[in-house]
Amino acid sequence: MEFVLYCIDRDDGGQARQAARAPHLAYIADKQHLFVYGGPLLGDDGRPRGSLLVMNMPSRAALDDYLSGDPYFRDAVFASVTIWPSRQVVPETTPGALAAELQKQQALDRQERR
Repeated sequence: MEFVLYCIDRDDGGQARQAARAPHLAYIADKQHLFVYGGPLLGDDGRPRGSLLVMNMPSRAALDDYLSGDPYFRDAVFASVTIWPSRQVVPETTPGALAAELQKQQALDRQERR
């Protein structure tokens, strides 16, 4: 299952992020297979203001276990973290998945019109 994490940095001028950056990068180096996407949210000045992550984890408990070891989360780099479960529709992860999703939606639409 995919999880989307929307994380906003503490208002400390990036000091917490900078202090945890090297340990964070070392922590994720051998865990890249867990990420669909991960990177900083940048302000108009190009400086990081937070992070956006899409992670593929077997469960919320597995995600929480991962986060407990990541220095960005363990060392409270973020003032807020919002997590939503999600699922990938595009790009397709298996051929025909988008067409199947479309057919499913069209069937639901036809049922609603009845």
